[in-house]
Amino acid sequence: MQIGVVGTGYVGLVVGACLAENGNFVVCVDSDKGKVERLRKGEIPIYEPGLNELVPRNVAEDRLRFTTDLEEAVRSSEVLFIAVGTPENEDGSADLKHVLEVARGIGQAMNGPKILVNKSTVPVGTAARVREVVSSITKHPFAVVSNPEFLKEGTAVDDFLKPDRVVIGTDDPKVEAVMRKLYEPFVRTGKPILVMDPASAELTKYAANAMLASRISFMNEIANYCDRVGADVRQVRLGMGTDSRIGSSFLFPGVGYGGSCFPKDVKALIRMGEAAGVALPVVEATERTNVAQKASLVPRIAAHLGGLQGKRIAIWGLAFKPRTDDMREAPAIAVIEGLLKGGAEVRAYDPKAEPQARREFGDRVMLCSRAYEAVAGADALVVVTEWNEFREPDFAKIRSMMRHAAVFDGRNIYDPKLLRDLGFHYEGIGRR
Repeated sequence: MQIGVVGTGYVGLVVGACLAENGNFVVCVDSDKGKVERLRKGEIPIYEPGLNELVPRNVAEDRLRFTTDLEEAVRSSEVLFIAVGTPENEDGSADLKHVLEVARGIGQAMNGPKILVNKSTVPVGTAARVREVVSSITKHPFAVVSNPEFLKEGTAVDDFLKPDRVVIGTDDPKVEAVMRKLYEPFVRTGKPILVMDPASAELTKYAANAMLASRISFMNEIANYCDRVGADVRQVRLGMGTDSRIGSSFLFPGVGYGGSCFPKDVKALIRMGEAAGVALPVVEATERTNVAQKASLVPRIAAHLGGLQGKRIAIWGLAFKPRTDDMREAPAIAVIEGLLKGGAEVRAYDPKAEPQARREFGDRVMLCSRAYEAVAGADALVVVTEWNEFREPDFAKIRSMMRHAAVFDGRNIYDPKLLRDLGFHYEGIGRR
């Protein structure tokens, strides 16, 4: 099948590479000439495991190419995926200007029947708005499909190639058949292709992310209560997670969630509810709890050290989660800003996010090239992202390098008793 993908960010690049890997001929469009040139050379502008293999291989096989020419891509494609950003407006709502600009460009370039697929996370009613924009420009027949992505950064390639489910929002049986043909090779293990109306498909993505975010915020509230009463949230989590009605996923407390999806989508869902005159208090509480959780660690560090002025704090982990370089809404930003505001010196290390951190903090933070370099002379070590390389460090070496042996474990990856036996002051999130 001839496929066009507009946008080469996390979603668009993964979608294009994975569809090409399955034998389709894919052209990816981006307005950033520099990015397109790098992609043509096989240089991947983001860190996402698997793309370094998929993109060069499919470019070499002539199944994947990159261009800045939207018109050419539209004319050569049967199905066009819109995978551009929907940034957050000041009030938290989703900004659809890029989606609608692409829709106009597609409408102006159409040379025959096309299927337009909204892959971007968009509010309920966006398919109708795209249809209205395109129909005002062209007389060619077309259809608009809502096909939300459920990709997790760090495992996005695997998520696309082996999805839990595929959601297709369309009322047209012929369009449904085309979309099923496109996705059936990815669900041979029996995972479902769910066909529904476009509005329901659009809402499914927001509802799923809000549910997952609410589980995280709920467990963070339980962890904070554990801290107060002397319970151990790890044991509570195990007791909860073994209940088949609850399950164990997304029950890990920490310093809050971040990234390009959960924070943005939760706030957008709240605004969507307000616009429809529907209160969503559980979703609102999820957001409030997350904001508070990101700010919860700094006062504990200050209390233990007797203030932050003149203290040196080591940070391990800057990306919002492991296996990505994405720092959008990362908890590390809130933690570091709080430390700096208190007068601390911050030395930080992350395996992949240093370039993003340099743009975020400039010279206000010393970015280290090795994990142990960050702890030299530190008064406290704060673990914010649970990269694998942080799980089994040489604690004796760390203790010998630190000015004051204190560990604040924002992801509960260490054994409290072990660290205390080694002479560390240890504080986790809800750990006794």
